[in-house]
Amino acid sequence: MSVVSVRDPLYWGYRFPAEIISYAVWLYYRFHLSHRDIEDLLAERGVLVSYEAVRLWCRTFGPALAAGLRRHRRRAARKWHLDEVQLKIKGK
Repeated sequence: MSVVSVRDPLYWGYRFPAEIISYAVWLYYRFHLSHRDIEDLLAERGVLVSYEAVRLWCRTFGPALAAGLRRHRRRAARKWHLDEVQLKIKGK
């Protein structure tokens, strides 16, 4: 019996696994890092990828990931509570 790994069809045809691609795109959109910074971070973890590949991944997969990040962001409440602060300067 052979083990077949099921890959996400969105990432079909790419050299790197979906986890690495999505991690690189997540770093780009979550922390606003440059493509070269992400290339360096992945190289520290033993993944050799060019900044150009990261740029293409961000362009291809970025909108879907950014929409997911926006969806999970906390939204402002309907009511805002304003605290008052009084300062005394020279007793006044």
